[in-house]
Amino acid sequence: MIAVVGHRDLGSRTLELVEAELRARLGRLAEGAAALVRAGAGLPLVSGRAARETGRKLTVLLPAQGVVPAALPEQDRLRLLAFDPADRDACVCADERLVEESRTVFAVWDGSRTDGRDATAHLVAFARTRGIPVEVVWPEGSVRGRA
Repeated sequence: MIAVVGHRDLGSRTLELVEAELRARLGRLAEGAAALVRAGAGLPLVSGRAARETGRKLTVLLPAQGVVPAALPEQDRLRLLAFDPADRDACVCADERLVEESRTVFAVWDGSRTDGRDATAHLVAFARTRGIPVEVVWPEGSVRGRA
């Protein structure tokens, strides 16, 4: 299972670059490797799209508060994970669970330190301290900020 984590404040051009890079990296993986993302706009969306375009199985973690959504097609998987998407700490905990379930982490990360809003550096350190390999994805031309 390949987890994809990273910055949330990426503009459309950077998301295009990241999606292309993820598609290339996922395309080179052994058959059967699946992708795992937490639901959301931006990076989770392009990660999921890259996984599907490369024929990977995709598992999406959705915030759950006791509601069970409809079943997805056979090739996709859905897991409910109790967390509040508006609560940063809850999202970080959800991402830690995602990382713990993975064999490799693709970190869409510019190398910056964790601040009060972005926890990508924390998630990279979290994975590495558990012996989970991390591949940093930051294509040339990528920038932070939605502008």
